[in-house]
Amino acid sequence: MTAPLRLFYIRHGETAWSLSGQHTSRADIPLTAHGEDGARTLRPVLEAIGFTHVLTSPRQRAQRTCELAGLGENAEIEPDLGEWDYGDYEGRRSADIERDHPGWSLFRDGCPDGESPAQVSRRADRLIDRLAGLQGNVALFSHGHFGAVLGTRWIELPVIEGCHFPLDPCSVSVLGFAAHHPDDRVILRWNTTPGSPQAG
Repeated sequence: MTAPLRLFYIRHGETAWSLSGQHTSRADIPLTAHGEDGARTLRPVLEAIGFTHVLTSPRQRAQRTCELAGLGENAEIEPDLGEWDYGDYEGRRSADIERDHPGWSLFRDGCPDGESPAQVSRRADRLIDRLAGLQGNVALFSHGHFGAVLGTRWIELPVIEGCHFPLDPCSVSVLGFAAHHPDDRVILRWNTTPGSPQAG
């Protein structure tokens, strides 16, 4: 009997820019020391699961989190796990962007010279289509805003709803299927961190 697909989405550990609130997509920012410590706390949680595939964003913050969490040896680079391309807003904080563009929302407006909501939605859908061909537990090491997009698209919501799906550094979320309705895609767990009440 084949095991149903479950996607374990792991946001990378803290970086200097995630701490300051600066948007980080193409910039290859390393983990802070605290971020590395956080990634290590994931190891006992993830080692107990067992994965058929491990995929990671090309960025070093995701790859390093994967390595420190104990899954780096079998990891494959998946370009579609990269963060939302912030274009001209790379390195800027939301509050600064909103001063220049009042009412700006990433999930509604996207980023000039970066990805629009429609573009990042298509990327998430493309990734979901490929992942649907896998079985068992699949680990995905990636980023905060792209994770929100993947979660919304997994349950067939429009990208604008991604604002309701925040992800903390070193959090684990699980996407899968309803127990008694195996064709219905559901969010089994969202934004849990080691030691949190939901993590047990």
